[in-house]
Amino acid sequence: MTYVELIVVLSIFSIMSAIGLFSYKEFQIKVDIKNLANDIALKFVQAQKESTTGKLPVLSMPSADPWKPSYGLLFTSDSPSAFLYFADLDQGKVFDGPYIPCPSNDPGNSVECLETITITKGNFVSDISIFIGATATEISEAHITFTRPDSGATLRCTGDSICAQIADGTTIIDFLQITISSPQGTSSLIKVYPSGRIQLN
Repeated sequence: MTYVELIVVLSIFSIMSAIGLFSYKEFQIKVDIKNLANDIALKFVQAQKESTTGKLPVLSMPSADPWKPSYGLLFTSDSPSAFLYFADLDQGKVFDGPYIPCPSNDPGNSVECLETITITKGNFVSDISIFIGATATEISEAHITFTRPDSGATLRCTGDSICAQIADGTTIIDFLQITISSPQGTSSLIKVYPSGRIQLN
């Protein structure tokens, strides 16, 4: 093998290695986004399960309250790299209290907040939208709650005039869509239906 042939072989090997590493990195980003979507979907399932089985929240509740709370998740565009898991103690279908890391022992903080889930690896919630028919409306905040004995989801929002119509029942949401994205632009969709069905795309 001559010196020129050796250089050609090494060049080809280097190019193929670079292509392979780039493809692996892209593949890993897609896997991370799909795993994140699955983790969020499992959190929805947890809220659904704990609501229907009547699980009490981790935080203490007055013994005079025999009822079981609803459970839900809150997504907001103000904090795209985290979302909340909460117990809807007043059955108001929305999270009550400031959006803060929780749980917290500070009495000034809302007792409804049970857990703050931080989204890692630079991934984030890039869009929150409601769909009425084929029309999508971007919203700034989404409250998804589950109340026993029904396993269906109650979808509430803020950030658009249509949210008031949804709250009073004059407008029905077909589904809520949460888009999660990576810094490189790879994304995945999580769709939540009023029936309680969670769909990943």
